[in-house]
Amino acid sequence: MVDFSLTDEQVLMKQGIAEWCRTKMPEDKIQEWYRNRGIDQAVAKSWVDAGFGKLGIPEEYGGTPCDKLTLCLAIEELCHGGGNIPMAPNALINFDILEFGNPDQIRDAMDYYFEQGIPKYALAISEPTAGSDNQGMTTYTTRDADGRIHIHGTKTWVTNGEWSPGLIVVAKDDDPARQNKNMSMWLVDSASPGVRIEKLNKIGMQIAPFCMVHFDDVVVEESALLGERGRGLYNLMKNFEFERAVLIAELLGEAQAAMDDAMVWVNQRQAFEQGIKTFQLVQEHVTDMQIKLTNSRNFLYRTCWKMDTGLPVNNDAAMLKRYAAPSLTEVCSEALQLYGGLGFTDQTRVSRLMLDCRGMQIGGGTIEIMVHIAGRGILKEYAKNGFYY
Repeated sequence: MVDFSLTDEQVLMKQGIAEWCRTKMPEDKIQEWYRNRGIDQAVAKSWVDAGFGKLGIPEEYGGTPCDKLTLCLAIEELCHGGGNIPMAPNALINFDILEFGNPDQIRDAMDYYFEQGIPKYALAISEPTAGSDNQGMTTYTTRDADGRIHIHGTKTWVTNGEWSPGLIVVAKDDDPARQNKNMSMWLVDSASPGVRIEKLNKIGMQIAPFCMVHFDDVVVEESALLGERGRGLYNLMKNFEFERAVLIAELLGEAQAAMDDAMVWVNQRQAFEQGIKTFQLVQEHVTDMQIKLTNSRNFLYRTCWKMDTGLPVNNDAAMLKRYAAPSLTEVCSEALQLYGGLGFTDQTRVSRLMLDCRGMQIGGGTIEIMVHIAGRGILKEYAKNGFYY
């Protein structure tokens, strides 16, 4: 029998996060954070101090272990409370450190995170000419006679990079050629000589700003290596599987917030001397929105369950991103439509939610590249087993 119920602990956690959001993130403050390109650090620290930001971190480093489903439930509820909130991706950044770092690197990163409320590092992966095409990266490293590592190249779309004290940089070993598949991950201090940060403006998600980072012969020690040398591409693949679940958890929370707002509006709005909730086309919008929310939620939770049970999720994570990213954006767009002209103003948050969700059809791998990833995998499964599970 399939059990779709949440545990008592998960229900209590969601209730606690909802209350925290009501207390710490009123809408006027969120709008201020969008204008200021970042959340107040005291609020981010409060998220950690309340224990929610410690979920998924091993006890030996001061955290609270939990499965991937519980972690995504927490992210979903956080974004349900306020939209695109910068603490949501913290789990992904911490994942890379916890998964690939040595004990000293983990301890240093977790201590900083607990003390400051923000991760020590931002992920620097994409490049101006290499987004989904990871093999097209041209950022590379060389080693000098003293064994120090020199980083050359440019990264872009680095979320929160303009205020993060450090960067996780993926670079090719020795040679930027396309044929070179050897990549490594490096921990780089943002204040290092040769690092130049260039702000970028987005049409959405301004609360978690982008930047471009230039590396002009940036020198780090060999000890800055994160994980095994030459295994950066493999690390990226593991990162992307979890990243897609995290991104959809964020979008699910945001789309549910748009749905909540729209349902309050529909239930009270009058037109033609009657409630618009009696109009069949309005009911069609409502029904389709709820179907998309339900399907996305079921798909996310199932993918997390497979992660937690050790089952392969490369295909599932890609299909999840392919389906849910546009579907949840459509939920926000439908919510805006139900508001009519008011929805196309900044007096309601549904317009903001729609723009924030739209970006996730690109970030973490475009929905087009998801077809390439999942399509190959699905065909292999049918060829091997005669079915797909």
